[in-house]
Amino acid sequence: MKNEELKQRLHHYIETAKEKKIKAIYMMVEEDIDEQYDFWKDENFTAELQRRENEYLKGTAKTYTLEESVNRAKQAVKKVK
Repeated sequence: MKNEELKQRLHHYIETAKEKKIKAIYMMVEEDIDEQYDFWKDENFTAELQRRENEYLKGTAKTYTLEESVNRAKQAVKKVK
């Protein structure tokens, strides 16, 4: 099973699990959750930010105005309802 599918299945399970099971799962991973992750030391993360900045500065990145973003969000909400 691929990582993305595992995440989706776990997310669905957590969303539908009973309180007792959610607490048990949380207790198993609590230490991992509590650890602070320093994104700025992650070379993949900073490389991705740099790539996006370069595309933006070159004018090759797809960007949206605030109005476009709000309209897209409203359309997404309508689809969910």
